Amino acid sequence: MHIIFLLLSVCGSTRAFTLDLDYGGVPLWINRFLGEPSVLTLKDRMDPGWFRAVNTQSCPLECDCPIQWPTAVYCDHRGLIQLPSVLPSHTQYLFLQGNSIIILGSRAFANATNLRWLILDHSQILSEQLDDVLFFNLTHLVYLFINNNSLTRVPVGLPRGLKQLRLAYNHIEKISAGAFQNLENLTLLLLQGNHLKTIEEGDLKGLGVLNLLDLSHNLLETFPKHLPPSVQQLYLFNNSLTGLMGNSLHGFNGLRYLRLGHNKLRNEGLDPGAFNLTSLVELDLSYNQLTEIPTVPTTLQYLYLEVNNIQEFTVSSFCRKTGPTSYSRMKILRLDGNKLEYHKLPPDWVFCLRVLHNIYI
Repeated sequence: MHIIFLLLSVCGSTRAFTLDLDYGGVPLWINRFLGEPSVLTLKDRMDPGWFRAVNTQSCPLECDCPIQWPTAVYCDHRGLIQLPSVLPSHTQYLFLQGNSIIILGSRAFANATNLRWLILDHSQILSEQLDDVLFFNLTHLVYLFINNNSLTRVPVGLPRGLKQLRLAYNHIEKISAGAFQNLENLTLLLLQGNHLKTIEEGDLKGLGVLNLLDLSHNLLETFPKHLPPSVQQLYLFNNSLTGLMGNSLHGFNGLRYLRLGHNKLRNEGLDPGAFNLTSLVELDLSYNQLTEIPTVPTTLQYLYLEVNNIQEFTVSSFCRKTGPTSYSRMKILRLDGNKLEYHKLPPDWVFCLRVLHNIYI
């Protein structure tokens, strides 16, 4: 068995990650082989006059058009209240975040139909001022980011080729039926930080290849049904969930990461077979109201249960039986911030958790 490090008091998080809040908390990966540009603003880093002196292509006066990325137009953090009047027809990457844009009319992108990325984060865009055919002709669009705005509904008429849709931290209360009907290529959908109370049948219909779905920081009180079975990463932390039924995860045969931290989960609300899903790699149940360790599959590798009210370590939660081939594949187990003491753990736990790397108590 690997060396086990024991922390006998509540410790800080060991999951180091960096969130790029401008893009909804999920980093925007850049493919240099496709000539994709930097996402960093160029404002105050290079003299716009130099751009115009060496770049023979047209560029809006309010924006920067670097010669090294001839298809990118940077209009971010300029204090704009409306789009530049004429966008170059060759524009594929348009950065408009950090402005004060409220209205986007039907012809806002009429001259930029080759757009691949459109980033509108941190503006003041209203659903009532968002034309229903605004995105209709943007058939090449693959990334659409409208995080941190004032949307109350999911935009309609989204192009079929869209792969990422980021709508985090708006005011969306309900998803209109059919809003995602044609998005058969969408792999990432961010809806965290909205006001969703439920996911109705048909709300997410059409998302056949969705991989990552983030519904965190909403108002959900029950585990949402009718989610796309293709989801591999499901984030539901910071809601008001109290439990899961036995069939809550039925059909999610590819689900690998399930994050349910910072809810109101109680053992009496958890079906004993709620997490019986062998595809699960990581399960986050931290900062809830659990008094017992729930039963998890032996194939689970990462389990986070810190800051609950757990008083007893039950080996059967991890192993139904112990033997040469019957043991848990758990690598990291966090139980710090509970009512457990290391010297009171049952002696046979080491035979069950025989490949454990780290345990925190």
